[in-house]
Amino acid sequence: MARKIAASDILPYEDYARRRKDLRREIVALKRRRRLEIGPVATLHFESFETMRMQIQEMLHIERGGAEQLPGELEAYNPLVPDGSELVATVLFEIDDPARRAAFLAKLGGVEETAYLEIEGHKVRGRAETDQDRSTAEGKASSVQFIHFPFSAGEVALFRKPGARVVVGFDHAAYPHMTMMPEDVRAALAGDFD
Repeated sequence: MARKIAASDILPYEDYARRRKDLRREIVALKRRRRLEIGPVATLHFESFETMRMQIQEMLHIERGGAEQLPGELEAYNPLVPDGSELVATVLFEIDDPARRAAFLAKLGGVEETAYLEIEGHKVRGRAETDQDRSTAEGKASSVQFIHFPFSAGEVALFRKPGARVVVGFDHAAYPHMTMMPEDVRAALAGDFD
């Protein structure tokens, strides 16, 4: 299974523009099975080779930077492609009101270090994307977080088990929320492991 997106995986601008509508419909269907809401304002989008390839295609399509833009996009998005022994999530804290959002995020520093998946009682702690500093020293968090969940071989085996009980959450003092992962999401994500 491909783990890094190469320039050869990216469609030329004209080809992508011609197929964009159908490709976007396909990726929306894929993402629907890779999305999970936790508490009132957090949504996790579990990334994959396909979701990141589409993100790169969209950035190239919108910004029209061509071949010069591509290396930067590959560098930015390849770290979010699961490596075969992890799940990777983009976390969005979504609050429409700017003042309420700012007040909420001001208390959320370090939230990326409190994310977890618990599989049949085994807790997998999240870790922030290494080249992304998404919390400030003052304790303010970004509304977008990139989190890796590294699994042991035993945890992968538990996660792959049909019907496995998976809880996903945060144990941050300002956002102590969790949710059960639906079976269709668990089954879709199980394919991210080697």
